[in-house]
This record gives sequence, C-alpha cells and structure tokens, in this order.
Amino acid sequence: MSGDMFTEEFWDERYGSEDRIWSGQPNPQLVDRVTGMAPGRALDVGAGEGADAIWLARQGWTVTALDVSRVALDKAARHAVEAGVADAITWQQVDLGTWLGDPGAYDLVSAQFMYLPRPALTTLYRQLGAAVAPGGTLLLVGHDPIDERHGDHEFPDVRWTGEEAAGWLDPSEWSSIDVTTVRRQGQAGTMHDAIVQAVRA
Repeated sequence: MSGDMFTEEFWDERYGSEDRIWSGQPNPQLVDRVTGMAPGRALDVGAGEGADAIWLARQGWTVTALDVSRVALDKAARHAVEAGVADAITWQQVDLGTWLGDPGAYDLVSAQFMYLPRPALTTLYRQLGAAVAPGGTLLLVGHDPIDERHGDHEFPDVRWTGEEAAGWLDPSEWSSIDVTTVRRQGQAGTMHDAIVQAVRA
C-alpha cells in the first residue's frame, strides 16, 4: 500500500474530486452507541465531511472535529451552517499521525474508520484513550479483517479486530471495555464493523 494515501495532499485531492464522497449520514455505530447518552464535550476524529460531528451537535454535544484535510473541513463547516449547528462545532486541521493529544478533555471520543498505518494507528488510539475524561466513553469503529478480500476498499493495513484494538488499551484505566463485531450493509455490500466501546474509570 502506498503511504501517499495517508497524506493531506491525498485526502484534499479526494475530497475535492466531487461534491460528496460519503453519504452525508452519520456512521451507524455512532448513532447506535451514542443515542441516549447525556451530551457533553465530544471529539470527532477523522471528521471528513462532518456528518458525525453535525449529528452529535444536533444531539446537544459540543464538538471538536479533527481531520487532516482542509478541503474536507471546509465542506464540513458549510454543512454545519446549513444544519444550523455551526456554533456547536470547532473544526481543526490536524495530522493525526503526529497529534499529541488532549488528555482528559472529552466526555466522548469517537474515531470511525481511521485510515492510518501501524504503528501510528495504535499510538493514536492510545492518545485518544488518554483524551477521555473520567467516566467518559471511547468509541472506536473500524473495518474488520474478515472483509479484507471483499468490496472496493483495499486498506488491509488499517483493518483490525475488536480484540486487537482492545489490547492496545490499558485495562487498568477503564471500568469497562466492550468488544463486538456488527454486520451491516454498506456501499460495497455486506461489511463487518469492529467496535470497541470503553468507559474510563
């Protein structure tokens, strides 16, 4: 796999290639896991065109949304204005491969389908865990390796099982770590989402 796909230039070009490259709908596992939570401070990591951040803001969360692509963030900011939630979201351009984190700052940290190679991915997930405030929730969702040979997404280096990702966390820091795999219909057909939901002690 080319390392070029993890760069700002790659994602700027991709996001600039058409009006929307994603559906405009929030990720289903985010909706499933976060609906009903008391809103607070949320960190949306790899925000893309902003659908997750906008959904969170509509639920009452105050959101900080990170992405490497300025083109994506500019789109996301426009969508937030259209949705009437612009005041609830702060957009930040960040290279997540070198991000230093923000310890204990958020009640919810959500990272959905992060495209980073290892070991940068494992380092990022640990930093995201550190960004969760006591009693807060870390929600990681990724492509399960069971789908590696299916569909038009060929990103084997970024796939993980829930058990793998949970193993990157220090269990002594969490009051619970829930691991599951959910099968769903996606743009490329049947897909399996690996999920880790952890509550910080």
